[in-house]
Amino acid sequence: MQEQNFAQSRNLTEKDARLAGETELVKDKGVYVGTEDDMEVDEEDEQPDNNYDGLDDIWKEMSVALECSKDTGADPPPDEPEAEGGEDCEHSYILKDDIGEVCRICGVIGRGIETIIEYNFSKVTRSTRTYRYDGRTSKDNDQTEILPDGFTPSATEFTVADIYPHPRHKRVMKPHQVEGFNFLLSNLVTDNPGGCIMAHAPGSGKTFMIISFLQSFMAKYPHARPLVVLPRGILATWKKEFLRWQVEDLPLYDFYSVKADSRSQQLEVLKEWARERSILFLGYKQFSSIVCDSDTGNIPAACQEILLKCPSILILDEGHTPRNQDTDVLTSLEKVQTLRKVVLSGTLYQNHVKEVFNILNLVRPRFLKLETSKIIKRRILSRAEMSSKRNSMKKITDKEFCELIEHTLLKDENRVRKVNVIQDLRELTRKVLHYYKGDNLDELPGLVDFAVFLQLSPRQKVEVRELKNLARKFKINAEGSAIYVHPQLKTLSKNSGVKDRVDEEKIDGILEKLDEREGVKAKFYLNLLQLCESCGEKLLVFSQYLLPLKFLERLTVKVKGYRLGNEMFMITGDSDSETRESSMERFNTSPDARVFFGSIKACGEGISLVGASRIIILDIHLNPSVTRQAIGRAFRPGQLKKVYAYRLIASGSPEEEDHKTCFRKESIAKMWFEWDEHSGLQNFEMETVDVKESGDLFLETPRLREDIVALFQR
Repeated sequence: MQEQNFAQSRNLTEKDARLAGETELVKDKGVYVGTEDDMEVDEEDEQPDNNYDGLDDIWKEMSVALECSKDTGADPPPDEPEAEGGEDCEHSYILKDDIGEVCRICGVIGRGIETIIEYNFSKVTRSTRTYRYDGRTSKDNDQTEILPDGFTPSATEFTVADIYPHPRHKRVMKPHQVEGFNFLLSNLVTDNPGGCIMAHAPGSGKTFMIISFLQSFMAKYPHARPLVVLPRGILATWKKEFLRWQVEDLPLYDFYSVKADSRSQQLEVLKEWARERSILFLGYKQFSSIVCDSDTGNIPAACQEILLKCPSILILDEGHTPRNQDTDVLTSLEKVQTLRKVVLSGTLYQNHVKEVFNILNLVRPRFLKLETSKIIKRRILSRAEMSSKRNSMKKITDKEFCELIEHTLLKDENRVRKVNVIQDLRELTRKVLHYYKGDNLDELPGLVDFAVFLQLSPRQKVEVRELKNLARKFKINAEGSAIYVHPQLKTLSKNSGVKDRVDEEKIDGILEKLDEREGVKAKFYLNLLQLCESCGEKLLVFSQYLLPLKFLERLTVKVKGYRLGNEMFMITGDSDSETRESSMERFNTSPDARVFFGSIKACGEGISLVGASRIIILDIHLNPSVTRQAIGRAFRPGQLKKVYAYRLIASGSPEEEDHKTCFRKESIAKMWFEWDEHSGLQNFEMETVDVKESGDLFLETPRLREDIVALFQR
């Protein structure tokens, strides 16, 4: 009933209703929201079951009774007798932002807060709003009926107004989500709107936060047309979250569910979205293929016009995807005319500083050319170590500026200069970039992230010496990833790549005469799996290559007798959405499940594997954020155990240098986004750990530690 009464609105003053001032919310840490593995929320707007039975529910019953007692004053029975000696109270109501209208004299609640916030949420029924369309000249005869009457390329006028989250959402929002909601308001709903970046850690509830904002935004501006561009793999997760948190029925359109493959079919979906109060979801490749379509026909042109002119707000989930300059994805997104562009990313910094500034330019065009940016840019240039470029400061390009920052953060030994540049970077981006490192994850049992350097077997050392003579870096990494697992895989690795299918019969042939001790990573895996099995823990194994994963899968069948789909599961880039969903569900819930193999890229988005508490990263991905995302599949809300991650590095191999490179990249992100005046250089270095005192009972067992040359902890 609360949601249905919500349409009866009344203005709140900014002083009383601004989220930033809601101390009551900050005190209550709430529950985890925004991911499919979140804890279930006991929503106050659901009708409680009155037939409680047994001691297990007594506390819940008391909570419901207490909750009900808060509302009894809102509608007192008409014949309720007055207290003895009482007098009629001439109610004088004041507004309390956590309760509603309360009489300052007798304390009676006039109206609950849910019924008086200024909103226009409709009941959960489909909107029947229709539009007239103008008669602009177009290549497409039907195009005159696409955009609403008076619609202009400036992306529709939005008068500045106060916007608040729906009470159902507000009750469970965490402080960082409240901050994020207000940050979105400060950028998107102002006299001079502009885009922004929400760089919140994986598992911190970005999806829930933006879903709440979109519903509040559309309640205030019914003519708004949000467009969400995202990786196809997480579309199902988004829709599931929308259904979970919807407060009114908003149609959610996409091309996949209706199998709109041709441009004419896609145009029909786009027209429906433009005409009806709704939200459109598109994949990055889908979006760029339409906008960059060179076909000059009427239908492709109509699709392009709708996508570029109709969005009132553009949401980019996994928004680091369009980070590379001169790509179709970035170019097409830059053409969208709305100024309200929001990038969501749990791993904003990927490889280079320039990529972050490409994203800044996407949400705020010509970011470094803005007057507010020029001042800080000049200050950074005056402080940073310029070497031969010192005399040409005024002519330095944006690319050179980004390279200078990267050099300073990575290699400058002058700590004062480095700190000054970090502080300037923070000031440069503070109004556009909201960062949250994931303090809510501190409520989880914990994460221990090890870099484990393993001693190669004599045969592996021979193969590695030959490997170093290869010229191509990709070839070294691809073949090396197989050899470090077991040298017998060398023959198969020569003819396989990241996406190549693997011949299981050939692997089974190798396994017939295999000495497991010759492969140090295979040996580590089998020993760890045995320990997990004996302790009732589940194991994740990630690699960027299919061959090592398939080899370990077949090895497990031989040694342990496990069956795929029962004790073992696997997700690769070829797995469809149904396979992904069923594998996740069964692995997390089945007591028989033991090990999950995953292609590290395929498991980076929309995957929750909180059933596992041990993770093996078989090889070094040159983009460290990919590895962080993989670890985040298990270390996220819903995890009940401490998580141990083992990044396996072959000692004395090219992997060592790759590991150093990746750690340097990670340190840039940490310095830029997490440094403060209390941080020392040791905060951005790995800690050397004595294996016997690692705090990990598994590593301290002889069977695991015998091959460990060095151990570090992030």
